[in-house]
Amino acid sequence: MADDLLNSFMTGPDENGRFGDFGGRFVSETLMPLILELQDEYEKAKTDASFWAEMDDLWEHYVGRPSPLYHAERLTEELGGAKIYMKRDELNHTGAHKINNVLGQIILARRMGKKRIIAETGAGQHGVATATVCAKFGLKCVVYMGAHDVERQAPNVFRMRLLGAEIIPVTSGRGTLKDAMNDAMRDWVTNVRDTFYCIGTVAGPHPYPAMVRDFQAIIGKEVRTQMERAEGRLPDTLVAAIGGGSNAMGLFFPFLDDKAVNIIGVEAGGKGVTAKMEHCASLTGGRPGVLHGNRTYLLQDDDGQILEGFSISAGLDYPGIGPEHAWLHEIGRAKYVAITDVEALAAFQKCCELEGIIPALEPSHALAHVIKIAPTLPKDHIICMNMCGRGDKDIFTVARALGFEMGEFA
Repeated sequence: MADDLLNSFMTGPDENGRFGDFGGRFVSETLMPLILELQDEYEKAKTDASFWAEMDDLWEHYVGRPSPLYHAERLTEELGGAKIYMKRDELNHTGAHKINNVLGQIILARRMGKKRIIAETGAGQHGVATATVCAKFGLKCVVYMGAHDVERQAPNVFRMRLLGAEIIPVTSGRGTLKDAMNDAMRDWVTNVRDTFYCIGTVAGPHPYPAMVRDFQAIIGKEVRTQMERAEGRLPDTLVAAIGGGSNAMGLFFPFLDDKAVNIIGVEAGGKGVTAKMEHCASLTGGRPGVLHGNRTYLLQDDDGQILEGFSISAGLDYPGIGPEHAWLHEIGRAKYVAITDVEALAAFQKCCELEGIIPALEPSHALAHVIKIAPTLPKDHIICMNMCGRGDKDIFTVARALGFEMGEFA
């Protein structure tokens, strides 16, 4: 698998870390030497067989890869159209796709001699993955998490603490993912000597967007092999949810050159894409700007101030998107749509009832779009969506949204 991934890495940003007009490296002078050091280390690792041998071993024996490709028979029958497959990355160790990338970054951190790892997290899955791998390798772990997300993602907060991580609630702004990333970057500037910033999505300054994508590309590489085995051909349509967009780029990237494969990214439509910005659909309702070290599409006011946005899903509650997604949007290679909280909740329930799978709210957005389009497509059309996280972490949020109190189930 590592050899196949190496072959795909020839495509990427230009020497300045740009995907067309997006990406780049907008950081302080203090961080620039560390960024360049990271870039050099990753360039070496990409062609280092021992690096990929370690990754392959951990992906198989620690993460549990390859994750299954599952034919959702009852959902397919219920909708009466296209054949639906789910890439079951929620079955990974820690319950999401995040660990695919965290392993790669922390192996790099160890090679660079960094003993202290910091991370931002929204839904908590990246924080859990980072805390997990730090525990395995005996590294200090500090996780920045918005105070609002600490409250709505309590199960993951406790998991991180069990794993030995220090959790720092961030009270600025709305106390969500954007604010957590702001504070993590401030920490990084202050502690450049011994600290490695493990970014959880395909955003941030170069080389993070391409590097995180490359580690997550294991998802799409496996889908190619598994779909050929199951159906004898590639899928017709790929669908994945997008906050920053790492699970989506992981699925999409190995198929970008396959022009017959439709690619659809699903943003968080919140309460509806309106002028009130009660959503986090950056491509649907935003415009280009600079945030967290890269140029991309952002939710912002007329003066360029970043707006807060809104989503029931903590992992999609981010007012920007990875720069490669912005580029794919502009060149028309991928289509991006928005799904509301109400639609995502309905898809969450349908998945539970028909397939016996409790999804996270993030992939519930992708599934909601699948539920929209599948009945309009012929039965020989194949859709593959990324089930990128499991829903344990979201049961309190969903219960409240559906009008229940958890005490009622005791």
